Amino acid sequence: MTNPATHFSHAISRRPGASVTGGLRAEDRGAPDPARMQAAHDTYVATLRSTGAEVIVLDPLEEYPDALFVEDTALCLPGGAVMMRPGAPSRMGEVAQMRPTLAALFEDLRDIQGPGHIEGGDILFTGREVLVGRSARTDAEGVAELRTILNEWGHPLRELQTPEGVLHFKTDCSLLDPETILSTRLLDSSDCFDGYRVLHLPEGEEAAANAIRFNDVVLLPDGFPKTAEMLTREGYDLRPIDNTDCALLDGGMSCLSLRFNA
Repeated sequence: MTNPATHFSHAISRRPGASVTGGLRAEDRGAPDPARMQAAHDTYVATLRSTGAEVIVLDPLEEYPDALFVEDTALCLPGGAVMMRPGAPSRMGEVAQMRPTLAALFEDLRDIQGPGHIEGGDILFTGREVLVGRSARTDAEGVAELRTILNEWGHPLRELQTPEGVLHFKTDCSLLDPETILSTRLLDSSDCFDGYRVLHLPEGEEAAANAIRFNDVVLLPDGFPKTAEMLTREGYDLRPIDNTDCALLDGGMSCLSLRFNA
């Protein structure tokens, strides 16, 4: 039986708009190049489709520069989907824009009502549990409301703490298979992955932590040769993707899609 946290029939992605140059960023290292970002996004979508999955590609939302990072708007799980409540005020409207698409695909669609906040980038579903890291974008109230929903669906939730200065929990980790997590040493030092096999990012390549296992391939940011060598040695089938421009907006591989089994 395939794991619902690594093998998917569907994905949803959204093309970047021209307004993406005004996206949020913790540190201003320059604006992304929209044309280069679109080319990388096309490669990303084509890679997902190459595994046999159906990929729904939504139009840009120019009024929301960060809208291409669709993962933060929802959590898709066996049993249903939950619309998030982003901690960044400028991103709150993205959820309503995503809701009709998910309503057509999920019979059970819930909403985080607030007053708490939670974003999908802070949530790692491993198949056996849901790990949620509190961060500047995800607070205790948001986690508590999600826990209530997941209890109904039979998904145990474990609350953790994202290291200070790290935007999202999944900025520093990703699921490679049901038993294996790729993580920075900083995040793993809190023992948040007890019970899993952990592969540490090579020193200096911590920015490669946000990868995604999608069916039988692993989408990894390009330009991290030590990480690529380690994962290839471990037997993973890698698909390097140019993440140059998304990284300027603190984005990575998981941010660009919602992944699920319809």
